Amino acid sequence: MARGHQKIQSQAKAADKQAKMKKQQGHSANDQKKAAQKALVHVCAVCKSQMPDPKTYKQHFENKHPKNDMPEELKDVV
Repeated sequence: MARGHQKIQSQAKAADKQAKMKKQQGHSANDQKKAAQKALVHVCAVCKSQMPDPKTYKQHFENKHPKNDMPEELKDVV
């Protein structure tokens, strides 16, 4: 068994390790995917692809669906 100074060092090291594990728990891949999904608010009317903002949506629509009519919500986007 460890005694004295070695015991204190071991306890501090274990506490640091536990703190790091607890901090990383909130940053799992599943949580990151959920957060990214919340940011994708615009959905293409033709292909149902998701975009984060109207400017990206307009660029997508112009490039991927040039023959289709532009949706009303995108006509005034710069």
